[in-house]
Amino acid sequence: MGLVVQKYGGSSVADAEGIKRVAKRIVEAKKNGHQVVVVVSAMGDTTDELIDLAEKVSPMPAGREFDMLLTAGERISMALLAMAIKNLGHEAQSFTGSQAGVITDSVHNKARIIDVTPGRIRTALDEGNIAIVAGFQGVSQDKKDITTLGRGGSDTTAVALAAALDAEVCEIYTDVDGVFTADPRVVKKARKIDWISSEDMLELAASGSKVLLHRCVEYARRYDIPIHVRSSFSGLPGTWVSNENPKSQGDQQVEHAIISGVAHDVSEAKITVVGVPDKPGEAAVIFRAIADAEVNIDMIVQNVSAASTGLTDISFTLPKSEGRKAIDALEKSKGAIGFDSLRYDDQIGKISLVGAGMKTNPGVTASFFQALSDAGVNIELISTSEIRISVVTRQDDVPEAVRAVHSAFGLDSDSDEAVVYGGTGR
Repeated sequence: MGLVVQKYGGSSVADAEGIKRVAKRIVEAKKNGHQVVVVVSAMGDTTDELIDLAEKVSPMPAGREFDMLLTAGERISMALLAMAIKNLGHEAQSFTGSQAGVITDSVHNKARIIDVTPGRIRTALDEGNIAIVAGFQGVSQDKKDITTLGRGGSDTTAVALAAALDAEVCEIYTDVDGVFTADPRVVKKARKIDWISSEDMLELAASGSKVLLHRCVEYARRYDIPIHVRSSFSGLPGTWVSNENPKSQGDQQVEHAIISGVAHDVSEAKITVVGVPDKPGEAAVIFRAIADAEVNIDMIVQNVSAASTGLTDISFTLPKSEGRKAIDALEKSKGAIGFDSLRYDDQIGKISLVGAGMKTNPGVTASFFQALSDAGVNIELISTSEIRISVVTRQDDVPEAVRAVHSAFGLDSDSDEAVVYGGTGR
């Protein structure tokens, strides 16, 4: 038996009973002959509670101290889980991200992993121990400061460790039974997917699917690490995410489904730069200002220039949390850009249809827009790739739009409704 990396989210270790249940599952894997490395998130809503506490003390906490505070949640989880495992008669050692060798850049609150040097983890495994690692955190390469990886960073920690340790699989345990064709909280008849390609999962994650973080899937695809998404509340098989389909018929791969799923995202806002001179270089100045402010953008649409004025409008979407920063950056560059005004809208939602098969199947786009039309959903922005169609609409229309598209493409399950065991889905 080889090495397995398991990651447990906050809902799985939300209380003492949850920690003891997780400990039993880890010990079972150890008894089956595996070397086991576990990555754990903070208990339940601990991270949100720490954020609220920080905001009460300081409206703009320093990044270094903010990271120091937030990493406390995972340290609590890892220590308690190690205690629970020892209580079951097995040896376990807990490690912070820095002790586990997770090396990052120096960007506080959303650091990126540069390298993983898991020497202490290997030593613990060689000694027959179970290694428990605090997710979501690392240590900066230059200043040796504690850093955090941003929301959902424990997923990325787990995959990075799996790659560094040459693990057979990275198991991501959550509060649903796998990856579904839509969020089961919105679509009760969503169907569990047995296998999905890394490419399709990347698009779903980038489009708002909460089961896996985009960076985690990207890391797994780069290092060819299979991910098994499962529920920590049941013993059911989950969803495999990998570069190659493990199921085959003879030498032939099982044909990929035309549509993998429908994702939605209501965490974005839209900024429209009104009255931009329609000449070369204007878009470059706008998005250079946004980039310098370290703001990530998603969809971009430029309207046709009005012949009478020679002006155009440029709209783009971005995380709501970065809206103020983007507006401030554009206002500072107003003289260089020469636009008339800015419009900010945080009551939008994005719906995305994903599937590698759609690029060879005509009619997918028409069916997608017909489903939205039949549901009375108005479209504000459109973006497409070879395997994805995304639209922006009103936030209040998102649930109905997701259900309409899901049904239109025959994704509804005929069996029992999808079970959500608790938590927020990560």
